[in-house]
Amino acid sequence: MLEDIREKSQGLTAKIILGLIILTFAVAGVGSYTNSVDTSVATVNGEPISQQAFNKAYQAQRGRMAQQFGEMFDTLSNDANYMANFRQGVLDNLINEKLIDQNSEALAIRVSDLRLKETIRKMPEFQVDGTFDNNRYLAIINQAGFFQSSDFRDYLRVEMTRRQLSQALIATEFNLPYQEKLQLALQNQTRDIRFATISAKQFKATVELTDEEVNSYYLANQARFQNKEQVKVDYISLNVADIAKGINVADEEVAKYYQENSASFTESAQRRISHILIEFNDGNADDEAAKIQAQAVLARLEQGEDFAVLAKEVSNDTFSGENGGDLEWLEPGVMEETFDEAALALVNIGDTSQLVKTSFGYHVLKLTDYKEEVVKALVDVQTELRSKLSNDQAQEKFFTLQQEMARISFEFPDSLEDAAAEVNVTIQTSPWLLRGGNSAPFDQAKAVEAAFSDIVLQDNMNSDLIEVNDDVALVLRLNTFQEANVKPLSEVEAQIKDILVNQKATEKAQQTVDSLLADFNAGTDISTQLTALNTSFVSKEKVARYSPEIDQSISRAAFVLPHPVSGVISASTVALSNGDLALIEVTAVDVNDVAATPNLAQQQTSQLAQSAYQSFVNSLKVGAKITRKQVAEPVAAY
Repeated sequence: MLEDIREKSQGLTAKIILGLIILTFAVAGVGSYTNSVDTSVATVNGEPISQQAFNKAYQAQRGRMAQQFGEMFDTLSNDANYMANFRQGVLDNLINEKLIDQNSEALAIRVSDLRLKETIRKMPEFQVDGTFDNNRYLAIINQAGFFQSSDFRDYLRVEMTRRQLSQALIATEFNLPYQEKLQLALQNQTRDIRFATISAKQFKATVELTDEEVNSYYLANQARFQNKEQVKVDYISLNVADIAKGINVADEEVAKYYQENSASFTESAQRRISHILIEFNDGNADDEAAKIQAQAVLARLEQGEDFAVLAKEVSNDTFSGENGGDLEWLEPGVMEETFDEAALALVNIGDTSQLVKTSFGYHVLKLTDYKEEVVKALVDVQTELRSKLSNDQAQEKFFTLQQEMARISFEFPDSLEDAAAEVNVTIQTSPWLLRGGNSAPFDQAKAVEAAFSDIVLQDNMNSDLIEVNDDVALVLRLNTFQEANVKPLSEVEAQIKDILVNQKATEKAQQTVDSLLADFNAGTDISTQLTALNTSFVSKEKVARYSPEIDQSISRAAFVLPHPVSGVISASTVALSNGDLALIEVTAVDVNDVAATPNLAQQQTSQLAQSAYQSFVNSLKVGAKITRKQVAEPVAAY
């Protein structure tokens, strides 16, 4: 067949058709075919926000949320409505950033190359011993995903530009005394209230459900009843701790290591030193004056004056002087050489030195306490040393076996048996694994990524060697994979019924409490009705805005209600976090005169600054042309 096609393609007609096709591409350009699809998620004043930028921001925000809230976020991520709002929030942030960038450009806000360079060199993340280290700089930005230093500089330039604009707005904000006084009065206001709680549970017995209602809820909320995709893998594991268990370290090896590293088991002698310092500045005259003053101090000590009292009186080291000149326990090398030599020369507790000159000035030293050198006996450390030596040998063996395990599992990719036999480990089977929230060793991202990788799931081959950490390495292959699916109705029917019963019970409770509120506002005595509902009013006096004594929903609702006035009832209803409802009345409002806290003005200024910045962003949206598109869950969402 191929031969037939090749022969027919040699004819004049075929060549003409082929020529026309080539000409079309030459004139129109291949790019017109490939670049016509718009993959942006939004446009802001004609500038697109790419799908790639959205995916990157989404993954970063999702990672932060997962790290902060753990399993709670896994639960939230099952809620389709929550995740839709989550994605919309990420897009809103990107739109705000684009507006800020455009406004910065319009205002000609710039960050110079020199300032950018100085900022990078001063960032503590890139410094070693207080000095900028280029190798550390490149390693850190590569780890953060910036594989070109110019990419990081561009990113930092944008961030610094945005910060200039935001700081210009925030730094100019201020609060006025009347605002501080008003906020203080509101914060310290208390209210006398009474409330009656109506339990929704008592209405459950009257709720009736139909099969149609259950089925409709199931169809409308299938995302809530979805099993996540999960995988079970077979794996082999190399572990330094397991290897160490099979290594016997001879007593001779322990003794030899002890002798060769005796300094590690020796605690040097320590001296507790107090000092009196007389400082001098540069210049011979100051030096001489300081020396004369220090000699006078020495003379007073020789006459019997108390060292600690004199240190507090005359020492220029006021911090130690307050403690009688005490410098606590000092080891050689901490102070200057002349200081150390003089301190080491003090033998008996209570001895004082002659004048000691350092770059700070003249010192008089006193030995206040002394600890002898302590050498740990071999018998006391041999268990620790045996464990260390076995672990060191296991670490060396671990690296060798790791290489063999990687080689064999690669050469025989359709089974783990050969690699397991080579490194003398057993094949294990994992529990069901999700993309997050697994137990060790599958709590590490690299192990989970391998379990869900194409090479394991699609190609059904051994994974590459996974270095979980410095002590554990894995190779795994597919055992069983279960795709994401919706649980059958029979499995979740009881759960749905509970949800619907609770909802309907709350609705009936809401209707009841609304009726009670209407009667209450009309002046009707509702005590009999409350008794029939197994409840009554509970009174609370001087309730604070954030009182821990009552449900926060009740206190929030109470502080929204207007001040009560003669002839007008100040009451409302509120839903509580447990599904119950409450009828609330405010009977009195008290304003307490409390002195302002020192940081109140700063807090208020910060709040005003945040509000001003948000207002500025909102003002940019007013005149902007913003087009949004439906954003779906990114493919690599974990």
